[in-house]
Amino acid sequence: MNLALTKMAQKKIENAVKALNGNRFEAHFVPNQKELLKILDSMVPENAVVANGGSVTLEETGVSDFIQSGKFRYLDRHKAGITDEGKREIYLRSLNADWYFTSSNAITMDGQLFNIDGNSNRIAAIAYGPRNVVVIAGVNKLVPNLTEAEQRVKSWACGANCMRLNINTTGCAVTGECTNCKSPDRICCNTLISSFQRVPGRIKVFLLPETLGY
Repeated sequence: MNLALTKMAQKKIENAVKALNGNRFEAHFVPNQKELLKILDSMVPENAVVANGGSVTLEETGVSDFIQSGKFRYLDRHKAGITDEGKREIYLRSLNADWYFTSSNAITMDGQLFNIDGNSNRIAAIAYGPRNVVVIAGVNKLVPNLTEAEQRVKSWACGANCMRLNINTTGCAVTGECTNCKSPDRICCNTLISSFQRVPGRIKVFLLPETLGY
């Protein structure tokens, strides 16, 4: 991203951060991935129980490697040989994690998080359970309002995630657009809108001036 676009991204993020903080999230502008990892390293204590939702953003920023570094008690839903029941157990234990890491499908400029899930373990954790939820997103996730948030997810993120995960829905995985399909593997089953927060600062949002994830 060139300098002018980076400055524009920063201005946009600063406005979103102000709105998020007004809704009692703890939101921050972070200039780059190196600074993000530095902040997280100072924030998350050793031996904390940590978990995460599936996220390309966490992989791209190095956060996935950070939480699996051995410094923390990581709840690994992808460990070798894990069964479906074992994965379910990890999902349930994740609701009691000290720190839960994820991204957001979209973030509105008036300070709301918009997320759609298939299994819904991720949106369950965002809504309630983990003592701290860390949301990391690039400027590409910012949208004007909830209508645009849903449009962004259904016209882009869901199809991209289906292709990444080799999920053959009859809609977005084939057409690139949501058709409100009835596929057994449909990944847009439940929707969560996170607005004003009952517990101030429980959800911490870090926004970077770059394109991350879907």
